[in-house]
Amino acid sequence: MYGKGELKFIGIVESASEEEVRVRVFPEFCNALKGIDDFSHIIILYWIHLRDNEKERSVLQVVPRGRTNGVKVGVFACRSPSRPNPIGLCVVKLMKVEDCRLTVKGLDAFEGSPIIDVKPYIQRRDAVPKAYTPEWISN
Repeated sequence: MYGKGELKFIGIVESASEEEVRVRVFPEFCNALKGIDDFSHIIILYWIHLRDNEKERSVLQVVPRGRTNGVKVGVFACRSPSRPNPIGLCVVKLMKVEDCRLTVKGLDAFEGSPIIDVKPYIQRRDAVPKAYTPEWISN
């Protein structure tokens, strides 16, 4: 039984390289992978464990990575790993499902990162055709 608001990790990043990342789903959640191999892409939510400390969780504004103008924005307006709840999200290409392991491309998590959830990427729901972003992202 889970308590209200309790988070339970469902797996871990087992190995990570520039080419591929292998995610091991814990045995008690293996049956939840049924049908996931029918998708070309999936969404992985993970815990940014290397930033899980009081200092990093108290950061509310940052200069986004790669920005040279020095303008700070709130962490909710960027993908900074320093944030009140260090949760990462990535849409990744699913390469292979083998037993309780997913091999993916494009996951920016580090080896040892706990996995929070896996969801299918559904183009008609997850892609927003007329979305816009602020100018500082494209500069």
